[in-house]
Amino acid sequence: MDDEEIAKSAALEERHWWYAERRAMVRRTAGSWSPGRALDVGCAGGGNTAVLRDLGWSVTGLEYSPTGAEIAASRGLAVVRGDATRLPFTDATFDLVMATDVWEHIEDDGAVADETFRVLRPGGRLLVAVPCSMKLWSGHDVALGHFRRYERDQLAALVTGAGLVVEDLWSWNVLLRPVVRARRRRHSEAESEMEPVHPVLNAGLRSAVALERVLPLRRLPGVSLVVVARKP
Repeated sequence: MDDEEIAKSAALEERHWWYAERRAMVRRTAGSWSPGRALDVGCAGGGNTAVLRDLGWSVTGLEYSPTGAEIAASRGLAVVRGDATRLPFTDATFDLVMATDVWEHIEDDGAVADETFRVLRPGGRLLVAVPCSMKLWSGHDVALGHFRRYERDQLAALVTGAGLVVEDLWSWNVLLRPVVRARRRRHSEAESEMEPVHPVLNAGLRSAVALERVLPLRRLPGVSLVVVARKP
């Protein structure tokens, strides 16, 4: 993702339904874990980094882009510029490594998974969210610099291949998948979908995603996949 897209995302993320519900997903998932030291890989403007901080974690954001790092730092977050395939941290440093919509931007995602294993302490957790299914591949992915969208088995194999043990793997943004698929069939040009949304529509879309919390949809195809794993 280029600097212009990162700056645009940072400006949108406070109110935009997708970012808000992604933060809510992070909060629900990590909220029951005992806080420790965390790393947010590819933190961009730091919206999800701040969620971990507010939950009591001592969290550091890692960001390759100077624009993203500057925005995160301006929000009072600890941030280090670095490469996710060569994390600038010693072995067994963190109790949690999180990466939300980052791995798809990196050609060598195996190196990222291996580095995650290296910097996690024994018993430490991984929390990763990625876009789901090449059936949804579109100009949106091209515009954001994605190398791939993940299938469930592919993501599980990547995580376990690095030596981590998958504890849970589920679909997110399931109810809106038909809408997303139809929209992307109509719009094939390389253009990001992350734009301001009318407040009424924004509220409706956020409600649709929030409804998944009480419906048995986690195993159905969605727009994203989320995995939690642990280092033995």
